[in-house]
Amino acid sequence: MEVKVFVDGIPRVVCGVTEETTCQDVVIALAQALGQPGRYTLREKFKDFERCTMPSERLLETLERYGEQAKEVQLSLLHNGPSVWDEMKRTKVGRYHPCPLHRQSLPPLSCLRQEVLST
Repeated sequence: MEVKVFVDGIPRVVCGVTEETTCQDVVIALAQALGQPGRYTLREKFKDFERCTMPSERLLETLERYGEQAKEVQLSLLHNGPSVWDEMKRTKVGRYHPCPLHRQSLPPLSCLRQEVLST
C-alpha cells in the first residue's frame, strides 16, 4: 500500500506499507531518503485533531480507525532536532558521555517518491 507523508510541505509517497509497518519504519525510510540525520516524529492530523504517533504504532491500523475518512488524515514528518550522535560530537572534549542507544537500522521500504502536484 502507498501512504502520503508531507515533508517540509512537499507530499511524498511511501510504498510498500503493510499491516506490520510501524510509524518508526516510515520515519526511518523518509529520513534515509532525505539523507538528513536527526530526530523525527510522524504527525497525524485530522480536521482539528492533531497528535504525534508513537514509534511502535502500526500505521495502517491507526489509519483504519478513521474508516472511510482515512483519506482525509494528513501525515507529516517533523524534524525535532539533531540526533543524539550529533549532539555528542558538539560537546566538550575530555568529558565522559554515555554512549547513545544502539539502534539496528531497518531495511528501507520498497520505494519512496515525491508526488508531483499539478496546478
